[in-house]
Amino acid sequence: MLVIVVENVPPALRGRLAVWLIEVRAGVYVGNLSKKVREMIWSQVNEGLEGGNAVLVWSTNTENGFDFLTLGKNRRNPVEFDGIKLVSFLPLEDGQNEIEWSENDTKF
Repeated sequence: MLVIVVENVPPALRGRLAVWLIEVRAGVYVGNLSKKVREMIWSQVNEGLEGGNAVLVWSTNTENGFDFLTLGKNRRNPVEFDGIKLVSFLPLEDGQNEIEWSENDTKF
């Protein structure tokens, strides 16, 4: 199984992804394709990304049971730690605010 999530990409790229995958939510594509097709789709995402960003997640035989790749500018940065791929958050840019919780909000 593989999942591709895109943000701020051109409609042409979204249409191209919809040819191969099912769009289960806006910008979230799911499918079960071979490695060769997965690599072909990811190269098309790379070519058509423009100013957006994307992440590709697929099932594989690792400790986590999956692997992932990212493209484009995003606050989340993949980092390998002791053979396991994790996600590190880059600092906020000027003008960005963290979500502030009030007493009535539920925290997870």
